[in-house]
Amino acid sequence: MEIINKELIDKFIERHANSGRALNRWVENMENAIFKTHNELKLYYPNTDYVGNNRYAFNIKGNDYRLVALVLFAAELITICFIGTYAEYDKSNCLTVLQ
Repeated sequence: MEIINKELIDKFIERHANSGRALNRWVENMENAIFKTHNELKLYYPNTDYVGNNRYAFNIKGNDYRLVALVLFAAELITICFIGTYAEYDKSNCLTVLQ
């Protein structure tokens, strides 16, 4: 899968250094995978929540952080929409948020 706007991850890691290892592992896993369907994604990331509007919320670093991404299976593209703490995630609208 190709990840659009990965610079958001780098900026987030600058502010939350302890997220670096987990976020870099997520990027590596996503770039080395090709998910054709929702079910394939859920097999690989069973704790990921589908939040609607082709967006998925991923737990990062054991629920310390959340990453919301728009996943376009046919195009093999992922666009990062949000990265934040769990508290910030709870205040966001996952269906429309874009950082």
